[in-house]
Amino acid sequence: MMKKPSFAALKMNQNQSRLDWSKSTFEIQFHAEGAFHSLSLYESSPYAQATLEISEVAFGTRLQIIFQPHGEVQLEEVRCDLNFKVDQKETLFFNGYQSWTDSHELKANDKMPHLSILAKPLMDKYKFDRYGDTVVRSFSHRKGHFHGFTYATVGSDQQKLFFGSLNEKTGFTILEYFHNKGKWSFIKDNAGWIGSEAICVLDMLCLHGSSSEVYDTYFELLGTSKPRIQQASGWTSWYNYYQNISESLIHKNLRNFTKEDHLDFFQIDDGYQTAVGDWLSVDPSKFPQGMKPIADQIHTQGMKAGIWLAPFVAETKSELFRNHPDWFIKDYDGKPLSAGGNWSGCYALDLELLAVRDHLRAVFDVMLNEWDYDMVKLDFLYAACMMPRNNKSRGQLMHEAMSFVRDCVKDKYILGCGVPLASSFGLVDFCRIGCDVGLDWNDRPYMRMLHRERISTLHSIKNSIGRRHLNRRAFVNDPDVFLLRESNIALSLNQKKTLALTNWLFGGLLFTSDDISEYKDQQRKLYQHMMHQAKPIVTTVESSQDLVRIDTVSGEQYLMNLSSKSRKDHSTNQVLAAFESMKVKD
Repeated sequence: MMKKPSFAALKMNQNQSRLDWSKSTFEIQFHAEGAFHSLSLYESSPYAQATLEISEVAFGTRLQIIFQPHGEVQLEEVRCDLNFKVDQKETLFFNGYQSWTDSHELKANDKMPHLSILAKPLMDKYKFDRYGDTVVRSFSHRKGHFHGFTYATVGSDQQKLFFGSLNEKTGFTILEYFHNKGKWSFIKDNAGWIGSEAICVLDMLCLHGSSSEVYDTYFELLGTSKPRIQQASGWTSWYNYYQNISESLIHKNLRNFTKEDHLDFFQIDDGYQTAVGDWLSVDPSKFPQGMKPIADQIHTQGMKAGIWLAPFVAETKSELFRNHPDWFIKDYDGKPLSAGGNWSGCYALDLELLAVRDHLRAVFDVMLNEWDYDMVKLDFLYAACMMPRNNKSRGQLMHEAMSFVRDCVKDKYILGCGVPLASSFGLVDFCRIGCDVGLDWNDRPYMRMLHRERISTLHSIKNSIGRRHLNRRAFVNDPDVFLLRESNIALSLNQKKTLALTNWLFGGLLFTSDDISEYKDQQRKLYQHMMHQAKPIVTTVESSQDLVRIDTVSGEQYLMNLSSKSRKDHSTNQVLAAFESMKVKD
């Protein structure tokens, strides 16, 4: 029989965090000897036992459940349920499944976006369900029902209640809140884990303080290394040319920059390869001289060279997929596991295979050492953890995949994208924290019924605000590009400025895709402000419907209107004054 911890210990910091852990319940679900079992704390079982360890930390409490099997077992999930009703006026934030998942602040009576049932007829063709948390489990999407991964918060920047997992290496932690019931659930997705050794199956932190206090404490306890670079700027080919790039287009844009421009990175995005997955097979019609001469020219102009790849997937028409079908994860029907509908359809490589790892090591070696690129942008990384396998949970597979690429890249730079964020904490230099920016504000109305990872400038802005606290703690935030050009774009001037202001204030990696030789004077001045003006330190952010107010240490204040109806452009004088038109006048 397990020893029941004292309620005095359970109520530790209760006044500080407004919670009563003594009324919480815990359950561990597992399979042993071919049967399903459920174990609660304080119960005995011939197959396993569990203990709860509670400790006091700065600004709060840490709860750990240690699971000790009495033989080999297969874990399914662990959950802790807590009764605590949020005031409906308070702000909620739930970190989404991966980089692109919309993750913005909400109120208790809001409804989370989700993949509409109306989009299901298109599911087989476009695989909309492959990108998000629908691969993990089904969730309620009723009004007042919320869910996220790794961490969630309640309250303002001055007073914030923080829940977060201190161990995502063995499984993803799901946080749910049901406002009508006043109930929180902290669930560990251990599905797939098989073993007989003792394991910490849930490691939760509950903190209460200002935003800086709780996030500093969280990442200090995680032991995450600070990013080696605090801020960077650059250019990428994607958001102007997409896959229609060529040697001549790249050189044309390279000529726009001089050493005096002080850009850190110049990145070649998707389109240089003959197929996704065949990374070393360069399209000879687009890049007849190959990729190394471009890297050399980028270095000559005083910038670091970046290149894009999606290492864990390959498309149907690739040589890799045709020649090595045994290298791909098989679904429960024995078919290659789809990772999405991009390109000609893409499938997930099995990193548990030594041959796959050897192949990827060779790819990175050529790109980083023979071609001499300094940074790799790694995309569609979620493909590594879509399905538990090889006695490992999704979270364990994702952590091991990110550790693997970090080892391959060594001391060169990684920009992570399309990745469950906690798996990249401390392992990438930069990380996307939102969806792709679009060339319009929020796409067509029917597109808004699709997955939470869809392309949207509005959602990109909201994610940059919602995940602002990760910058320089977990990695350097990549809010995606800002765009100031007039051609090949449907954003209004005010929307471009709103995007630029958001990236400048909350991002650490400032990239554009514009052909800056086309800039007029007002665009050039705003661009120079973005790249070279020191940005203020943000202290608080307050949102009310579509209006966002931002306060800074220096006393500057900014207002942003995120309404799609707010398309009226600012006057020329305001544009020339960079972001001055968005300051709140005293």
